Amino acid sequence: MAEHTISSITIEAAPAVVMAVIADFARYPEWTGEVKEAEVLSAGADGRAEQVRLVLDAGAIKDDHTLAYTWKKDEVSWTLVKSQMLRSLDGSYRLAPVDGGGRTEVTYQLAVDVKIPLLGMIKRKAEKVIIDRALAGLKKRVESAEGAGA
Repeated sequence: MAEHTISSITIEAAPAVVMAVIADFARYPEWTGEVKEAEVLSAGADGRAEQVRLVLDAGAIKDDHTLAYTWKKDEVSWTLVKSQMLRSLDGSYRLAPVDGGGRTEVTYQLAVDVKIPLLGMIKRKAEKVIIDRALAGLKKRVESAEGAGA
């Protein structure tokens, strides 16, 4: 990714539990804050989403867009397919087991380019807000009783 914003958090759950919550797009509006709607448009043979339509409201960035997802054992990445206001959106969650796998370090990387002129500083701030809220929401969701059952 070109210019990007990156942040990490440690979650009190195994990587497989964290990945199950990440892969459950239907429940994103319950915990992400910015995602108001999520619809899986296509899934692979393994049942994991390949294309997802998301309606996003992240303050400075509001959009209805479609992302293409690529899944690996401990990483999921996405890239923009189509959007109303974004030129590009590339991101990933990388999961690393901690303390023998009972905890997970989640690293979120995001690069967004909007079609409207936006100062780099404002864009980075929006990326940081999206990442921080997503990581905090993911941690809360996974560590709650609801997330553990995902």
